[in-house]
Amino acid sequence: MSKESYNFFKKLLATPSPTGYEQKIQKVVKTRMSQYADSIKTDLHGNVIVSLNEKAPRKIMLAGHCDQIGFMVRYIADNGFIYLTPLGGIDLKVLQGSTVLIHNRKGKVKGLIGKTPIHHEKPEDRKKLTVNWDSVWVDIGAKDRKQAEKKVELGDPVTFELNHIDFDNGMIGGPGIDNKAGVFVVMEALRLCKGKKLNFGVYAVSTVQEEVGLRGAGTSSYGINPEVGIAVDVTHASDNPGYTKKNEAPVVLGNGPVLHRGPSINPVVDEYLQKTAKKNKIKYQISPGGRLLPNDTSAIQVARAGVACGCISIPNRYMHTQVEMCSFKDLQDAAKLIAKFIQDLPKSANFTPR
Repeated sequence: MSKESYNFFKKLLATPSPTGYEQKIQKVVKTRMSQYADSIKTDLHGNVIVSLNEKAPRKIMLAGHCDQIGFMVRYIADNGFIYLTPLGGIDLKVLQGSTVLIHNRKGKVKGLIGKTPIHHEKPEDRKKLTVNWDSVWVDIGAKDRKQAEKKVELGDPVTFELNHIDFDNGMIGGPGIDNKAGVFVVMEALRLCKGKKLNFGVYAVSTVQEEVGLRGAGTSSYGINPEVGIAVDVTHASDNPGYTKKNEAPVVLGNGPVLHRGPSINPVVDEYLQKTAKKNKIKYQISPGGRLLPNDTSAIQVARAGVACGCISIPNRYMHTQVEMCSFKDLQDAAKLIAKFIQDLPKSANFTPR
């Protein structure tokens, strides 16, 4: 990975993008991609559409959702403590004792999600593994509501503290890898297509609001009207003690991007992707599934008269927590696979299932 690409990914991780509040990260995407794109547009929904080879009559859409799970301020108590509501699928069990950032109009406010000390809990309460939103509060050090309201407003978005850990073996850990990994891959794939002879126009989209219903993918694919769509997201890695499912295909960090197979996937696109990977000696993994994929693929697939879809995922440990983990190598290989797939597509490619 080039230093410029590496720094772009780190910038994505360091930028807040809770669902419905993606504007800051979209500025990062636009700034970085301006040197590679033929054009960059932001639609009314907030999706950023980066295009290359726009004059081509046939279109390929690449989608990576930029929104991350987060919270929103729902109540400020008289004693200055702040209560939250979720944005996306939050696991309440991992919250207490976390550090968070409240993103106000002027910047950010640091806070702590408090917890009753174990010393003050009843013996029966120590065994409880569940909490509810009314028992989750944020402490910003305010003495009362008046002081808290000088820094925080109702409706302000909140994220986990945006830090990351680099590991010696090419792994990276931290919050928001779901799905800043996907945004990185689709933009990196477009970058790798810059200057190449292409038979298709390429539209790399940083989609919004995936975590609350695949909404940005639906609106952007309607507007672009592509023939082919490739969604890039993360998927659950099975190579850790917390993964309990049995008799399923393994997903291992560092073993390559994951190609999904099932009803969300166009069989011709699947065949092209696997041929491309083998031709270019790109290691990949297969994930079969009998249900529709719960990511942008399913929204793109049924846009307008239908889109021939593929889905590539990045193995991710500890999804929807503040300690997600992925491999830089998987990111690189996913971007390379998509770029080679696009570059090798012939003008005569027919994606109608046969």
